[in-house]
Amino acid sequence: MSVEVIYRLDRYLRGGDHRPFLEAGYAANRFTEPREDFAHQHQDVRVQSGVQYGDLAQFCDFYYISRVGKVNAAAMWSLANAPDRPKNVTIETTALTNDSTFFWGGVTGAIGYEVVWRPTDQPFWTHYIEVGDVRTATVKVSKDNVEFGVRSVGENGYRSPAVFPFPA
Repeated sequence: MSVEVIYRLDRYLRGGDHRPFLEAGYAANRFTEPREDFAHQHQDVRVQSGVQYGDLAQFCDFYYISRVGKVNAAAMWSLANAPDRPKNVTIETTALTNDSTFFWGGVTGAIGYEVVWRPTDQPFWTHYIEVGDVRTATVKVSKDNVEFGVRSVGENGYRSPAVFPFPA
């Protein structure tokens, strides 16, 4: 199954079940099929000019729905097995330098941490450095040219989502 990340809160003119979770401060994802049939979604059940409208089981692709469920379960399982995200992540900004120094609070279950980064025009992390079980690290990458994050690593190898640092 191919999964694409769409960087938009929701689709135009309709909402999703994920939105109340986001508004309450919880992480949430929206799963949709890439080509929706609007006659069978977001419609009252009715027959109009001989055309059946509405969310009805006869129009569901249960194989596709089961695959979406498996993707959800795999993502939740991976996150549940990872340690929590580092706390209070900051980046030193009191002096001009081409190095970048980070500070963070440790979390239970982490055996180490990684500093990750990506070019500002990329959506996913492209580089990382393992820094060990420490609470500060300096990397020889300019904070002006990339986006940084710090993530926790568990004994099982699972990683937390990265936390963007705040200037300190």
